[in-house]
Amino acid sequence: MNVTLEKVDNVNGFITVSLEANDYQDKVKKELRTIGLRRPERGFRPGHVPMSLLQKKYGRSALVEVISNESYEALVKHIQENKLNILGDPIIANAADLVWEDGKEFTIKYEVGFAPEITYSVGKDTTIPYYNIEVSQEILNKNDEMLLARAGKQVTGDEVDETALVKGSIVELNEDGSVKDGGIAAEKTIVSPQHFVDDAQKALFIGKKVGDEVVFNPWATCNGNAAELASMLNVDKEQVADMKSNFKLTITEILVVKKAEHNQEFYDEIFGTGKINNEEEYFAKLKENIANQMKGDSNYRFTIDARKAIMDKVGELELPAAFLKKWLLRREESKHTPETIDADFDKMAPDLKWQLVKEKIVADLGVKVEEADFLNIAKLIAVQQFAQYGMTNIPDDVVERYAKEILDNKEYRQRITERAVEDKMYAGIKEAATIEEKTVSADEFNALFKDEEAAEAPAAEQA
Repeated sequence: MNVTLEKVDNVNGFITVSLEANDYQDKVKKELRTIGLRRPERGFRPGHVPMSLLQKKYGRSALVEVISNESYEALVKHIQENKLNILGDPIIANAADLVWEDGKEFTIKYEVGFAPEITYSVGKDTTIPYYNIEVSQEILNKNDEMLLARAGKQVTGDEVDETALVKGSIVELNEDGSVKDGGIAAEKTIVSPQHFVDDAQKALFIGKKVGDEVVFNPWATCNGNAAELASMLNVDKEQVADMKSNFKLTITEILVVKKAEHNQEFYDEIFGTGKINNEEEYFAKLKENIANQMKGDSNYRFTIDARKAIMDKVGELELPAAFLKKWLLRREESKHTPETIDADFDKMAPDLKWQLVKEKIVADLGVKVEEADFLNIAKLIAVQQFAQYGMTNIPDDVVERYAKEILDNKEYRQRITERAVEDKMYAGIKEAATIEEKTVSADEFNALFKDEEAAEAPAAEQA
């Protein structure tokens, strides 16, 4: 057996595997004997089928199987022993030319694509900005108001505000505004204007009082969601499939949220019993929590700026584009077609290049992750999930138990592993590169993303 490498250029080449008859014939016979044991032939006991019969019926398929396996194993061994950094999977280049006859010499030619050589290493010559977001008084007040509302209670109100639930009777109208004979009517219904998707419909209710009548369009409040319409009109979903009529609601009761007050009961509910004892401590803790949340946004922005700064230093990377397009078409036929592969590849190429650079950075920095790293990320995910439901005072043992359940999910664990590696990589980049820290307002920070979106928009859209 002989294996040779022929490099066409820096990123393309061929690996040729040549097999003589004595490299494979014994293995073909062994494969045929295995077939004789597994596949019964009339008139013969398993294992006693004549080799001539097996050769006649299965010789070609056994030959193809053995040659394919032997050549591929030799290919993989060559790649590993010579530490060749290839992309994708090798593709047989001469499949159409192979003649499957026992006793012949077989030459299997594999087309391969090589990863480009990357010489860059993160150092102080790479400058990356890091944006610290200022917690303004406006942001602090907004979060305080949100917490006061969340901890508040529903009480009877005098007029409809942004938080109100509106109770009343409802009737369907004709196009001229008159009550529709035989139309839908309900003595008791509840609507929540704050959840309307249409601001114009919401505005019809704001400021209204008990006894007032409101003409509105239920379909427009929820974009025709059948479940929401049926609940609002107290009918079955089948009755509202095309229900786009206006309705008149006569208000009988208004429930509004009475916000909580800054007192010990409120502090205990938000941060846990006895952890906060006065308004000064409350705002300090609230500001700390907001800053921690914003830290996540700052870190996300850092990943964007780090990638750009590093890729600018790396410069242009050559990829075996033609080979990779061919490989993608074979590997993901349902996602790509010969007509779309060029555009698809152009979209994927920047991420592929960045992935190759990341792999080198991880190796250069000696990034290693442990079970404790996975658990910490899973805990963070658990805390975020609880917070979505307004649960902010979850005991540590509950968070850890839920985090371990997250890690038991193979799909979650894979994502967490990737995130753990990236987190440590970016931490290493911060240590190795020159970091320019900047303090910005929330508006200035958000503008960074808007400016990029505008820069990426087609020229016609900007005109």
